[in-house]
Amino acid sequence: MDSVTHAVLGAALGELMLGRRLGNRALAWGALCGTLPDLDALLLPLFDTANQLWWHRGPSHSLVVMMAGSCALAPWLAKRWRRAPISRAQAGGFVFAIWSTHVLIDCFTVYGTSAGWPFLVRRVAFNHLFIVDLCFTLPMLVALGWLAFLRSKKLLPKRRRLNAWGLGLAAGYVLLSVGLKFAASAGFGADLARRGVTYQRRMEAPTPFNILLWRAVVDRGDEFWVGYRSVFEWHTTPVRWTVYPQGRAAIAGMTGLREFQTLQWFTDGWWIARPHATGAWLGDLRFDEVRSWGDKKGMVDSRLAFAWNLTPGAPGARLQPLYPPRPQPRDTLMRMAARIVGQRSAWEANPRLAGVTGSLPEFLAAKE
Repeated sequence: MDSVTHAVLGAALGELMLGRRLGNRALAWGALCGTLPDLDALLLPLFDTANQLWWHRGPSHSLVVMMAGSCALAPWLAKRWRRAPISRAQAGGFVFAIWSTHVLIDCFTVYGTSAGWPFLVRRVAFNHLFIVDLCFTLPMLVALGWLAFLRSKKLLPKRRRLNAWGLGLAAGYVLLSVGLKFAASAGFGADLARRGVTYQRRMEAPTPFNILLWRAVVDRGDEFWVGYRSVFEWHTTPVRWTVYPQGRAAIAGMTGLREFQTLQWFTDGWWIARPHATGAWLGDLRFDEVRSWGDKKGMVDSRLAFAWNLTPGAPGARLQPLYPPRPQPRDTLMRMAARIVGQRSAWEANPRLAGVTGSLPEFLAAKE
């Protein structure tokens, strides 16, 4: 999740665990500990793109580092909080609880974390939440903003109730996302079964800022199908699938490069590729597309949010990230809201893949 969410979640847990002893200091220390794992971002400028992909949400989010970091910080924190008093075990438990909750909520996103490093290479990703979701963060933020002004010891019970409400609503939202993903997945599965489509694997994840409109990606070997469905649609409602050829020929001769192998690991194989004059363009289909309407009548252009240029003969870094231009957020959100309530024409159109280096938009097939 985003850093604000992690700080808010850490502060809420700090209040839950040590608010009675430390007061508002528990909020500050909780927020600080909640952002500890993301301090790996400070080292990213030292690395090339491939190593940045490996490092971010990597070792700093692993169980091994969590335990080591908690044990290392415990004596210092216990000494600092000796007037409370708080033991080393309690201080270590405080850090570990907040650190591990940071990692756990990151596991609910598509990006995932290397929670099992160095024993588990594959990242853990449950795909239940978008990386920024105000419906998760806002209840805790409002509760913390309120209780921070309740400093009297007589108001401690009210502080605890407010914090419990904030954490409870956030936790309930996560549980709701699990149920809604199950319903959306069943709907996608029913549509594929009616079509008699065979596939190797599939994944579902929510669209930005909500858990009501879901996106599925289906791996059929040499092509991927991408479709959307709202949680308010019946299982009998057909899904409109967009077909993305994988384009393995585009990376012929590059599969041995360290950069490609890192992308293969990072994307978990959910990549597509297209050739260009000096190498290949690659995109990660797990993440949402940046969609734009109006470039050509009746068309919707999709630019993958995570994409790179791989240039084998480059004198410097052979892998370079690409950043698609963002459309007007108001238009996208309005169309998304309309699609959630069943207005499919607001979201669907004849699809094109845009943003590929050195290429005009590519017309894609659609399965009605």
